[in-house]
Amino acid sequence: MQKRLSKISAYWWCQVTGWSGNALMNFFFAWTFNRQITTPFIIRSVIIVLLGLLVTHFMRWNLLRFNVLQKTFDKQIFYFFGITVGFSVLYSLVSLSLFNVLGLFTPEQKVYSFSRLLIGSSINAFVTLLVWNLIYFIYHYVERVRKQQLDALQMQSLLKELELKTIKAHINPHFIFNSLNGIRALVDENPTRARTAITELSNILRSSMQAEKLETVPFEKELAIVKDYLALEQMRFEERLKVNFDIDEETLDQPVPPMMLQTLVENAIKHGISKNVSGGEIKISSKFVRQHHELVIRNTGHLNGNYNPDGFGISSTQSRLKLMFGEEANFSIADVNGNEVEAKVTMPLEV
Repeated sequence: MQKRLSKISAYWWCQVTGWSGNALMNFFFAWTFNRQITTPFIIRSVIIVLLGLLVTHFMRWNLLRFNVLQKTFDKQIFYFFGITVGFSVLYSLVSLSLFNVLGLFTPEQKVYSFSRLLIGSSINAFVTLLVWNLIYFIYHYVERVRKQQLDALQMQSLLKELELKTIKAHINPHFIFNSLNGIRALVDENPTRARTAITELSNILRSSMQAEKLETVPFEKELAIVKDYLALEQMRFEERLKVNFDIDEETLDQPVPPMMLQTLVENAIKHGISKNVSGGEIKISSKFVRQHHELVIRNTGHLNGNYNPDGFGISSTQSRLKLMFGEEANFSIADVNGNEVEAKVTMPLEV
């Protein structure tokens, strides 16, 4: 029994409690002023409660159907007022019709015409349903604010985790060793390129440590870091690594999560290019597609189980996109063209 009660949603608990309280209040006033509870009064009260449950549930269905809570505040007021008026009239019309058919009108009510009773009953119903809608609106408003605060805390936590893991991903012996070895080889051979490489390495490390401070960065800044990273990797892979960019310049101002593109490109190097003896190519494209900013990273290779869906690169990308953009953003990764792996990110445009 206790398990069955625990499965009942908070909405239905509130519905039953609220309308039961309304009935008890009617019983209290009836006893206080009349000192008697008649059978017709009990039947009318039962009809009012059951009809109230049915009408308010159908009213809630309409609120959800028209996404009233997702609209702007002025439109919410318009919809709430219109729906409240409409269902007040419906509630009164049905209840009075049942009273008339079942002969439940009181002597005082029989004096008035049906239309006059409908007007008075609609006004009373409007007050009741208005209170119901206000409670419903306030509850969901508080829940939405609470969820936004929770999402913000999750984002902060995720970004802190991202900062630590990104620093570890870049500041590790292999990366430092490979980069410094490449720079050392250039010191005598090409001092200018060596100085540039040092700057590139510095930019990457600085961006890694600043990742948690910003929720988004302009795509142009993120792309610059990726170019620095690829330039350093080209010192290691030499002719084995080819890089191709297809960037719509109008996308450069769009906000993107910091280090997201960098993480996906690093995955492409680690799981794709480095696994091929002959190396391969990385293609990065950025464009607008159907009111979304689409980023695509393609690399030579195959998934073949090398990509862990729970790994940091994929899981962090999915989590950050969901927290920042909800269902409007998407991430996918798949084999394409027989010998390439494509990672695609779509994000809503900044307006």
